[in-house]
Amino acid sequence: MNVRTRAALVLCAAPALLSVAAPAREPLPLVTLERACALLDERLHSVTLDACLGAGLRTSADATVRSQPILWRDYYPRQPHGDPRRILLIGGIHGDEFSSVSILFQWMQRLDADGSQPFHWRVVPCVNPDGLLDRPATRTNARGVDLNRNFPTPDWAQTALPYWKRRTGSDPRRYPGPAPLSEPETRWLVRTLEQFRPQAVVSVHAPYGVLDYDGPHTPPRHLGYLYLHLLGAYPGSLGNYAGLYLNVPVITLELPQAGLMPSAEQSAQVWADLLHWLKKTHVPDTALPYGNPRPTGGLWQTMLPSLLPFPE
Repeated sequence: MNVRTRAALVLCAAPALLSVAAPAREPLPLVTLERACALLDERLHSVTLDACLGAGLRTSADATVRSQPILWRDYYPRQPHGDPRRILLIGGIHGDEFSSVSILFQWMQRLDADGSQPFHWRVVPCVNPDGLLDRPATRTNARGVDLNRNFPTPDWAQTALPYWKRRTGSDPRRYPGPAPLSEPETRWLVRTLEQFRPQAVVSVHAPYGVLDYDGPHTPPRHLGYLYLHLLGAYPGSLGNYAGLYLNVPVITLELPQAGLMPSAEQSAQVWADLLHWLKKTHVPDTALPYGNPRPTGGLWQTMLPSLLPFPE
């Protein structure tokens, strides 16, 4: 089968791919915002109850496996000119990467104070609260699924589980789940992508201390002290799904340590460089094929599992 024929088959299968394992109706969270913030305060030294409650966060309509809400907030430019570009900023997709959650609370304070930034941000400080709040914290969600391997990339059924078995030795920390979108957290994030339609996605991880990138346009050479080191795209990863399949730039910031925050100077410089790159890199709305996703040339290479140095 040639690439053109295979691409046509993937596009025809895309609607079914997005509906895999999705229940008719997601359960509602049973945990209030106040309780969710109290749990974060207990877990993270750098996030206080008052700071969380004062951050203007909203709770998702859908629950995680353990009935937690996913907290999020929109930030709008104070002096908009036309339709501001939309940026999705997420952390904590792996629950044991504490710094990826804490730094987003720090950057939310910057967004509150910055009267000149030009973007419409949607900030999700912790996609995987169940993993974060577990004792000990876990990379996976409460069902033992690595959420960053559960996105509906093309050929997921043919590649995700074989890759997990052959390349990771069935490492339980990287289990992609029984099917794409099997997890409520992943389904919520895919719906957020479809509804918010970001023109760039910024995902914060730890602890490899590099800058990764997937998707169109030329990546930044560095953001602060994080230098570009392309890690590759994995079956079911967000970089593969959003960056290569949906054709949206995905900037992945790998902080050097999962349990320790960068210094204030390092955090500020990464943020400043990120804003600078987003301002100078124009991603038109027409580059977002959410309703008609298409494979790109590099996508098919990522479907051939390869041994890469650092898994996201």
